[in-house]
Amino acid sequence: MNDRFVVVGAGTMGLGIAYVAAGAGFHVELVEVDRDRADAAMEKLDGLWQRAVERGKLTAAQADASRTRVLLRGDLAEVADGPDVIVEAVPERPDLKRSVLAAAEARQPALLASNTSSISIGSLADGLDRPERFAGLHFFNPVWAMALLEIVVGPATADETTAVAVALAGRLGKDPVVVRDLPGFATSRLGVALGLEAIRMVADGVASPADIDKAMVLGYRHPVGPLELTDLVGLDVRLDIARTLQQAYGDRFAPPPLLVEMVAAGRLGKKTGQGFYHWENGRRA
Repeated sequence: MNDRFVVVGAGTMGLGIAYVAAGAGFHVELVEVDRDRADAAMEKLDGLWQRAVERGKLTAAQADASRTRVLLRGDLAEVADGPDVIVEAVPERPDLKRSVLAAAEARQPALLASNTSSISIGSLADGLDRPERFAGLHFFNPVWAMALLEIVVGPATADETTAVAVALAGRLGKDPVVVRDLPGFATSRLGVALGLEAIRMVADGVASPADIDKAMVLGYRHPVGPLELTDLVGLDVRLDIARTLQQAYGDRFAPPPLLVEMVAAGRLGKKTGQGFYHWENGRRA
């Protein structure tokens, strides 16, 4: 291993994966074509390292070491061949992901992965020269705090690739589950079903978002309610996943009109400051 870990996409998930990989000792190349987004990602990473030091989770020396292991790249063409891992973390659009994955495969990684939360790994492997080296690595937000890593095995994924992915999870401090390549995998299929029903309950006037969430936290011991989780994931992301699952399983996953309306209005949750809750400085107000 040459300890090189490439992340494509510096959005919420991409920067979280980069943060965890750097903390695990990898030399991370964070690829982002949008310069403003890349600069914003580095500012957020600096904030994460600073808060980790303030909370006693890292020493200043450890934070500085992690920081020096992250490099920004403006294009995959700037990445040298032969990294250990390339993970794409771009928006949940199949055509975009396939394009990025084709360019990533040209860099000849030992393991090529998608962070998709719902799109078929088999369909994303279409057009790849070595689909046996490709798998899903579904991280959860916030990546640095969530222990789970869902490893999705596609039809062509080799057993050796799955073993590499499981070993990688351990190095990253994650606890993996291995699932078959069915739409929504395990987590998104269940999580989105709960989230969509909670949104329908808001639309029906059953209770306030806060009380619906409180019922699930106190009654079922969920760490966070389905509506707050939707705000954290992003309403636009939830809508994309719901539409993908609707195509696979029918109208039981049809997005509620309220979700469609909120996304159209730009109320995407924490990242825009307004979703089912109001958010200020990254915290629910």
